[in-house]
Amino acid sequence: MPTLAQQHRLQRALGLLASALLLSACASAPKGSTAGVDAEPKVYSLYDVTRSADIPNGRASDDLETVRDAANPDTFLMQVTLPSMTAYLPDPANATGTAVVICPGGGYRGVSIVKEGYEIARRLNREGIAAFVLKYRDPLDATMTDKKFGPLQDVQQAIALVRENADAWNVDTDKVGVMGFSAGGHLASSAAVHYTDPVLERWPAGQLRPDFQVLVYPVISFQDDIAHKGSRSNLMGEPIDPRWQQYFSNETQVTEATPPGFLVHAGDDGSVLVENSLRYYQALKAHGVSAGMLILPTGGHGFGMRNPIDWFATMTQWLHEEGF
Repeated sequence: MPTLAQQHRLQRALGLLASALLLSACASAPKGSTAGVDAEPKVYSLYDVTRSADIPNGRASDDLETVRDAANPDTFLMQVTLPSMTAYLPDPANATGTAVVICPGGGYRGVSIVKEGYEIARRLNREGIAAFVLKYRDPLDATMTDKKFGPLQDVQQAIALVRENADAWNVDTDKVGVMGFSAGGHLASSAAVHYTDPVLERWPAGQLRPDFQVLVYPVISFQDDIAHKGSRSNLMGEPIDPRWQQYFSNETQVTEATPPGFLVHAGDDGSVLVENSLRYYQALKAHGVSAGMLILPTGGHGFGMRNPIDWFATMTQWLHEEGF
């Protein structure tokens, strides 16, 4: 028999799913307005260095960063060498104290910094949430001594920096979460399940644990049957080492101490199979971790905020009910 606490969490999850079904039937597309967002975003070097060799786990390299298609307004950065985060702070009169480190997607070969970064940050600001868009390094042998840990190192550094600067940024250190899209969802979930294994000596595990995780069409598993093999290969290289395949199959790394999570996925996603979200949700529930999930009927992959259903509204409802 489940405990009363487990029953309560299950009832709350079912309530969220019911709300999601209602939104599926009648919700309209989110508007692009940024009303109420006054502060200009500021870019911060993640390690306060200007050379890749000075980054822990870094190798001496030129700055290799390029833009895939300069004419496309949805900027997609490739070969990111020097990581940074862009801080979007809400109007202090509207600030809730909650903060989110955003990990855009890109298959671990780039960063979709606008559609899955800046646009999300502005919407979070409208809800009084501080947002930090992470431009994490692409895993490259040319710039890292061990590329499979470079992105995880960067997200752990970002979480710790948000907490370290909480007073200046009007952030509650107990309300710092991560949000990720596609391969950025893999990175965000890696932060959620691997915080007990810091990849930077500077930070203790307690400083690195996200308080919650929001994963949108995330890559979760590196298991052969549902893996997004491009993301897996870009992060780990070939041939695949079974030890690290298991380590980065994040559905297998969930424990009772994993932070609560909310997942969004389109059922017709032909790039990252919806089974990634389903398995992660099941793993969270199996370990008694509070979780919500919204499966959209359509949208494919990579829609960001541009889906006919306002998934963001359900997500913010979940944050409210979780106390964030």
